[in-house]
Amino acid sequence: MSALTKPSLTLKRRIDAPVERVWQAWTSGETLKRWFGPSDTLEVTVADVDLRIGGHYRIVVRGSDGEKHEVGGIYRAIEPHARLVFTWAWASTPERESLVTVALAADGNATILTLTHEQFADEPARDRHEKGWTGCLEKLARHLSQYA
Repeated sequence: MSALTKPSLTLKRRIDAPVERVWQAWTSGETLKRWFGPSDTLEVTVADVDLRIGGHYRIVVRGSDGEKHEVGGIYRAIEPHARLVFTWAWASTPERESLVTVALAADGNATILTLTHEQFADEPARDRHEKGWTGCLEKLARHLSQYA
């Protein structure tokens, strides 16, 4: 299967926070710990960010059952306050690397966030990630609304 035929997803959200604050939420390990993960039952225990092209990130979440899930990748493009592109692979399935692009655009005092996740191994993986990203973006919006 070529990269052109692999499943992808795009989610768009209006976040009630300025672009700079949304950017910081994606690029600061300490801030990622406060909102990342698709549900409130997950705790981010590790959020390492080496924000440079070729730099690595690593996020570990722990569920209420104690089970840990680790994801990480490499930053491919960094355009401050506008665009972040990084690879995405779960530690349990490193051969299933995909690509995430987070694009930000100012909308008054708010931000239009467009998340594109592409090159999934199959449609079930895309569908699981769509559910996960939807939860993440909802948590991000709630986290940033505290500062509105």
